[in-house]
Amino acid sequence: MQFLRDENVIILEFLPRGHSTGRQEPIAQAIGDKYFSLLELVVRRDVDLKPGDNVYIGESKRDKIDHIKRRISINDLTSFAKSELPFVVEKLVKENEPKFVNFFNNAQPISTRFHQLELIPGIGKKHLWDIIGERKKSPFTSFGDIKKRIKLMPDPANSVIKRIMEELENDEVRFRLFVAGPVKRF
Repeated sequence: MQFLRDENVIILEFLPRGHSTGRQEPIAQAIGDKYFSLLELVVRRDVDLKPGDNVYIGESKRDKIDHIKRRISINDLTSFAKSELPFVVEKLVKENEPKFVNFFNNAQPISTRFHQLELIPGIGKKHLWDIIGERKKSPFTSFGDIKKRIKLMPDPANSVIKRIMEELENDEVRFRLFVAGPVKRF
């Protein structure tokens, strides 16, 4: 089984002295910029981070992060990190618009009666068939193009953001479209 790993993260909160309990080490809570993994990172000494910073955490030499401490769930985030999360998700969706528009162009059926597009808030059978019909004519090029070609379609960017937040907030989501799987607790 291959794990989806983010190479870069966006910092949600930096705790220079760590959590109030436990070891006193600089901690950052962050979200992956590709698979939306929520992570707790141990920051190198003498490195100062702020919310919104984009930081490399891949396999090569890391200049700001000592190591990835653990994957976390939304419930493990600090209050401040939780309040930053929706804004960061919105920013990531808008910065990566082609990736999400491509989802609308390539989404497939999950079963004979259910389609991936129906997992997006605001998309029912009517919008589903309208999207499939329009993408057969020509692929969508932007969120604006989707909105223009599909009558009464809710804002596609906001719908994707809502779905990502739903996947982050609920470990029991059966089908995941955008977020890496939940944290395993034993």
